[in-house]
Amino acid sequence: MTSTSIGTPEQLRDPNYTPALSRAIPLGIQHVLAMFVSNVTPAIIVAGAAGFGFGSNSPDFPELLYLIQMSMLFAGVATLLQTLTIGPIGAGLPIVQGTSFAFIPIMIPLVVGKGVDGLAALFGGIVIGGLFHACLGLFIGKIRFALPPLVTGLVVTMIGLALVKVGIQYAAGGVPAIGTPEYGSLLNWSAALVVIFVTLGIKFFTKGMLSISAVLIGLIVGYIYALAAGMLTIDAITGSWGRSAAFALPNPFKYGFEFSAAAIIGFCLMAFISAIETVGDVSGITKGGAGREATDKEIEGATYADGIGTAIAGVFGGLPNTSFSQNVGLIAMTGVMSRHVVTIGAIFLIICGLVPKVGAVIRTIPIEVLGGGVIVMFGMVVAAGMSMLSDVDWNRRNMVIFAISISIGLGLQLEPGAVQHLPDTLKILMTSGLLPAALIAIVLNLLLPEELAAESTEEVSGGMSGTSKGSLPH
Repeated sequence: MTSTSIGTPEQLRDPNYTPALSRAIPLGIQHVLAMFVSNVTPAIIVAGAAGFGFGSNSPDFPELLYLIQMSMLFAGVATLLQTLTIGPIGAGLPIVQGTSFAFIPIMIPLVVGKGVDGLAALFGGIVIGGLFHACLGLFIGKIRFALPPLVTGLVVTMIGLALVKVGIQYAAGGVPAIGTPEYGSLLNWSAALVVIFVTLGIKFFTKGMLSISAVLIGLIVGYIYALAAGMLTIDAITGSWGRSAAFALPNPFKYGFEFSAAAIIGFCLMAFISAIETVGDVSGITKGGAGREATDKEIEGATYADGIGTAIAGVFGGLPNTSFSQNVGLIAMTGVMSRHVVTIGAIFLIICGLVPKVGAVIRTIPIEVLGGGVIVMFGMVVAAGMSMLSDVDWNRRNMVIFAISISIGLGLQLEPGAVQHLPDTLKILMTSGLLPAALIAIVLNLLLPEELAAESTEEVSGGMSGTSKGSLPH
């Protein structure tokens, strides 16, 4: 599909232009395909950490379906806020919203092992954090100086590093299988590897919609492989389908509402990171689609929509929302800047969210198959962070900031027992690894004198051996 068959170059750069429905509908669905798997995965991860909903005979099986349903429904609602706008809320741009991976390191410690009972505090934190996120729109432009690529790149890298363990655990058989002979079996790994290899093949040897949907196609092939290998049965699929309703509306405060200091502080702090990611996505959309810089009004509106969308989702049992970067790249590739194309995709997501049978089918994906897709997605998060860090001037000052931040953040994540004597709230925040790394980087970046930046990397590495110098970024 070429851009010239959709409209004139001037029309394609106009967010208010609407292509013919014969073109707009496929383009809108393409946006959904690009983000669909990433959007529902956090709900499955959170349920897995809490320990409910796995297996079609689980008494909490409907609760997992509900979380998946809300992920789709409120991704669509939040996307409509961005594309259609309500007053100052929304950028009026083709921004696709979806469930954020960034909050997973905060959410897992809050719910781990608590089952459905752990969700009240989680959603309390999501609602308060979402409202706080919306408030950031009032002054988002004034705090950007405190979050250069050194800080944001470090944070995105830490998000990926915090999540890669989850991908490996899923590929090996999932947390419930740890300690059993089946964990890490060749059969489990074969399913994950099928997904990875198919995803890579589709991504690099096809073009257009096929390439964009590589992870989704990889999961479909992995699903078929699992069925053929006996990891999944037709009875499990039909049973899951039969136990789910054809249509269901969301329930406000379905899991209760609880104020938890750890949840509220964690979500509010992560809102800063999510807001900065959204600023980058808005800038990427306007540059890639229209060849211009984003306006302050667009950035503020996008931040409002991020926060309000998250708060609304939290009320009904949805996880935090943010703008999806993969869709930014899709706009640059298609050259179609129309916000109404994304509106069509949002409507499709809402329809899926109102039909629990869609979530039921997603839930029948074996955890090993999902692990293959998760390994790819989380690895890409790390790669995105590394790409952001490539813009950093690696002088002595910045190297010190990065070294201390990642050493403490990653170290606490790997060895949570090191802070076992801290109060529970502080312990949860510290062992996420992400928040201490981000706060240390922000504070050091503001406090360390810029004079250190004048000392070049060559001066720093001048006394080192050739091997050591070669291992440092420059």
